[in-house]
Amino acid sequence: MLVEYLLIDFLTLRWQGEPESCQTPPIMATVPLVADVLYRSTDPGQFSFRSTSELEDLPELIGQSRARTAIEFGVGIPHAGYNIFVAGPAGSGKQTLVRQLVGERARQSAPPSDWCYVHNFANPYKPSVIGLPAGLGRELHDQMVQAVEYLRNAIPALFASDEYRAKHDEIMKAFVERQEEAFKALAERARSLGVAFLRTPRGFAFVPEKDGEVLKPEDYEKLPEKDKDRLLETTSSLQTELEKILETIPHWWRERSESLKNLNRETLRSIVRQMLHGMRRRFSAYPPVLHYLDAVEEDMADHSESFRSAEEVPAEVHEHHAVETKSMQFMHRYRINVLVGNGEHAGAPIVAEENPTYANLMGRIEHISEMGTLVTNFTLIKPGALHRANGGYLLLDIRKLLIHPFSWEGLKRALRSREIRIESLPQMVGLVSTVSLEPAPIPMEVKVILFGDRIFYYLLCEYDPDFAELFKVAADFDDRVVRDAASNKLYAQMLASMARQHGLTHLDPAGVARVIDYGARAIGDAERLTTHARSVLDLLQEADFIARAAGAHVISAPHVQQAVDAQIYRLDRVRNRLQEEILRGTLLIDTTSSVVGQINGLSVIQLGGFAFGQPVRITARSRFGSGEMINIEREADLSGALHSKGVLILAGFLATRFAKSQPFALTASLVFEQSYARVDGDSASLAELCALMSDLASAPIHQSTAVTGSVNQMGEVQPIGGVNEKIEGFFDICSARGLDGRQGVVIPIGNVPHLMLKRQVVDAVRRSEFHVYAVRSVDEAMGLLTGLAAGEPNPAGVYPRRTINGRIADRIHRLGGMQKTYKRRTTEAVVLRHTGR
Repeated sequence: MLVEYLLIDFLTLRWQGEPESCQTPPIMATVPLVADVLYRSTDPGQFSFRSTSELEDLPELIGQSRARTAIEFGVGIPHAGYNIFVAGPAGSGKQTLVRQLVGERARQSAPPSDWCYVHNFANPYKPSVIGLPAGLGRELHDQMVQAVEYLRNAIPALFASDEYRAKHDEIMKAFVERQEEAFKALAERARSLGVAFLRTPRGFAFVPEKDGEVLKPEDYEKLPEKDKDRLLETTSSLQTELEKILETIPHWWRERSESLKNLNRETLRSIVRQMLHGMRRRFSAYPPVLHYLDAVEEDMADHSESFRSAEEVPAEVHEHHAVETKSMQFMHRYRINVLVGNGEHAGAPIVAEENPTYANLMGRIEHISEMGTLVTNFTLIKPGALHRANGGYLLLDIRKLLIHPFSWEGLKRALRSREIRIESLPQMVGLVSTVSLEPAPIPMEVKVILFGDRIFYYLLCEYDPDFAELFKVAADFDDRVVRDAASNKLYAQMLASMARQHGLTHLDPAGVARVIDYGARAIGDAERLTTHARSVLDLLQEADFIARAAGAHVISAPHVQQAVDAQIYRLDRVRNRLQEEILRGTLLIDTTSSVVGQINGLSVIQLGGFAFGQPVRITARSRFGSGEMINIEREADLSGALHSKGVLILAGFLATRFAKSQPFALTASLVFEQSYARVDGDSASLAELCALMSDLASAPIHQSTAVTGSVNQMGEVQPIGGVNEKIEGFFDICSARGLDGRQGVVIPIGNVPHLMLKRQVVDAVRRSEFHVYAVRSVDEAMGLLTGLAAGEPNPAGVYPRRTINGRIADRIHRLGGMQKTYKRRTTEAVVLRHTGR
């Protein structure tokens, strides 16, 4: 019953449209672009040279004055925190410019200090550090090696000398005499008491004697008891005296040992002091070295036995650990570990660390295995990139730095504290418990320069609070430069520089002009040129290969064109496969008929470094509903945020234009047909809106014309990216099926300055076999696609009935009326049901 009411009411609806006198205005045809607008070629006649060999080298990178100023500022300012982040795409010449500017500054700077680790005799697990002017670290090391090697050979000979032996024997003789005198006095006292003092293999003994002879046991037994008691008492007393003497002997031994030790110390000290005298005089201006030499002298004097037992091992073997004897292991304590030596370098160091692991960046402590145990010493401390760059410049790739655990935090910690502290990473994270070292930190003065894409800079600024404090200078490399006569000349100089630096064939003016055209196409803008030096160099190298193969003496335009074509051919397998499937009918793309609610949109596919355009069918369907715009891609979770935003903009445009004062009783669905991957971007929003308006107005769209462009809520068409690839992608399909003069592409008028189309498209346009239209609004686009006028509203806001907008307004008005009737009849039906109860 309710459905019948709705149908009857819908059929009897009357829409008060515009009066009959308001006729449909004639359609204003949009004129296609002329061929000269589609490709801005460079005139070789503007160049006065015959070959780039006549040109001077390019003094600096093209279009990077801002980045150059920032780098010069960051390199020059001495204050903490003014490290540099060089932002820009890889291959834009960042490394080249930075090395050039930093190299100039480094050559003007004095070499930084040498840094040496030495044994800490007071605490061996905390090696001490010594800083010396450039070159003196290695000199100290060499002199110390020579001194130790001399002492290893000289000290055993010294202890074997007659003078030392005499002093040694005198001490030993005095000890023996002192001991003998004590025993002699005890023996004489015992003899006076009738007791003999005997020395046996088993020790000392007291026995009775008479007239100088030891009493035999049987004679002793004949003695009166009184004499026996006296002898026993005397023997006990003498035994006590002997025990006192024996208790004193160890003390005499200690005195003897101390005397011998003092003798050894003084003997060794004299030769050590003599050997170190020259070193003390050479390094008299450096108190840390003098303190160290004093400690060495004391330690050598305390360990004379290690020198006296030294084996004869050549110095070069000792130096390179070829043989690890006991004495050599001991001698390690006197070595100088020159962690960083700058004596062989002029100016400040420039270090580029390609693998910035924590150990490679901060240094490491190595271990060796001894008896199944890992041990270490200060000679196994190895430098990191920060040590090598100390006093100069450290160049790092931010992506590589961030992917290595602890490297970024370690670098920040060093920059904040301005010192380099070597810590064992496994011990930091508690993975091992072996004995390790705690080397003294080294003062740091390094200018760190990070390289990376802009996204890394923005993310670090946003999420790392330390980044802005430590990297205050941003050098942002531009990826394009204005295309004019001046930049053309600079481009020619850049090509001349590349040819000289890489041993390539030089170019003639036509070749230079073609490379400049390539630079405009690479950036996708006829009024700009790419500053991506690596891609230009790659093209130049490939053109050089082609020219040499052809026996040419210069690179000309055909060689460059062949190189461009070869680059595309190597990468266009997927593009050709997709085009093949379209031509076979597997992917449905219509280029001849006219269909309601269907349009050919244009997309760009980026695979590696190759981008190409592909047409895609977009369909729209509308019906009575509640104002919902269904994005099927979004419902299937295949729509990116920007694409979803574009669909919402369409809903806003339609509701604002056609339903300001009435219900927007429309439900519409939009879909990319045969799309099985994620869709993103808003460059198809114009095509989607045209398809939807076609369905609402029941106006067929010419499938021979494809559309690209985004649209805002005012219906204005906005520029998009990849316009050249999109046009060429649709042209290739049309060309393969046969050009008939009706095919073409609609683009935003804002994209006209970006056009750098391939020669085949330009020639087809010149022959009027293909067309490129530039539009400002969706109304212009609909006029081109349907052949009907879009229609302008009269002062009352009413569109002419026979126009696109008039048809849509009529449809939406009727749908709105249907919604009102539906609500009214629904209410009546509810009331009837309640009344019937």
